[in-house]
Amino acid sequence: MIDPLPPRAQPRHQWWRRLRDHLATLLITAGGIGVVAAVLAIGLFLALEVAPLFLEADSGVGWRELWQPRWQPGTLPGESPLFGLQPLAWGTLKAAFWALLFAVPLALGAAIHSALYMPPRLRSRLKPTLELMEAMPGVVVGFVAGLVLAPWVERHLAGALALVAVLPGGLLLAGLAWTRLPAPWRRRLPQGWAGLWLIPWLALLAGLALWLSPWLESLLFGGDLRGWLEAHFGLGYASRNALIVGLAMGFAVIPGIYALAEDALSGVPASLGEGAQALGATRWQSLWKVVLPAAAPGVFSAVMIGAGRAVGETMIVLMASGNTALMTLSPLEGMRSLAATIAIELPEAVPGGIHYRLLFLAALALFVFTFLVNTLAELVRARLRRRYRRLGGLS
Repeated sequence: MIDPLPPRAQPRHQWWRRLRDHLATLLITAGGIGVVAAVLAIGLFLALEVAPLFLEADSGVGWRELWQPRWQPGTLPGESPLFGLQPLAWGTLKAAFWALLFAVPLALGAAIHSALYMPPRLRSRLKPTLELMEAMPGVVVGFVAGLVLAPWVERHLAGALALVAVLPGGLLLAGLAWTRLPAPWRRRLPQGWAGLWLIPWLALLAGLALWLSPWLESLLFGGDLRGWLEAHFGLGYASRNALIVGLAMGFAVIPGIYALAEDALSGVPASLGEGAQALGATRWQSLWKVVLPAAAPGVFSAVMIGAGRAVGETMIVLMASGNTALMTLSPLEGMRSLAATIAIELPEAVPGGIHYRLLFLAALALFVFTFLVNTLAELVRARLRRRYRRLGGLS
């Protein structure tokens, strides 16, 4: 009978490795608990600051007063205070809507092209550049939007609207024309490099739109597009409006949506799309029926995170919206958001007063809305991930 070998002494480096693993696990767990505790503490603090509004009988603020369509805190002598949060909530959603309407198609289109069609060399250079744009401060974007973009659009409203109408149509026309080209021409203009060879085409369309817009404005609208819109549709025009906010905030939101959606799309195994095309599907059918459903959890999370950024944005709305508490559907008029109202009025509010606590109520509303949006995004993402897990290769 062979005697068993005595247990070998564990090397010191293995003991040190296990200790580091335990410490790392402990730190990560403590960090997660700390984040949850901080979020709960912020929510509790806001709730305690808001509670006296509804618990004190002499506050004079109830749900009926909060649902008024006017916000007039009464900071000037002779003003009767009106504390309706309805126009502020409307302005917040309006700004986020126009920003996402501009950002989501561009960000998802860029993510699809980058992840599925762009050459790896070009993608390795372009993707980090776009991701770095996410670090651009909102105050810089708001400054440019308020002092450069808004005056230009006010002077060239017809040209700006012509650009909005012509450029998307130009992209579709270029794509249709590319599919009709002979094979040798398509090889000279590869689809993966479309982001580069489309630039001269779009620049030409933009130049034509700006050149022809004064003539078209004179021919169709009597030389005064703003007056025509007001006379026929009752649409007033403010130099700083929802359209300016949507363009500026959409520019700030695009990099975040693009980065997350591109990672989700590039993580889909190439074998899924190739298998669909081998069974007879076109590239569009493969993208729409196979690749996008497989990447749907990540794409949905990207859009929801972009929505949360748009709802909570302060400086861009503050500098480019005009800060008028209006409830209108028109993108050519201003608005005021909850975050901008807090930034403007909190330094002037008397601590402990009604106005002060109402601003904390606005902050609590933003906190709850963001929390619910993120929770909904996580639930939907988990459901989509379970639904498409059968496609294989998804973690």
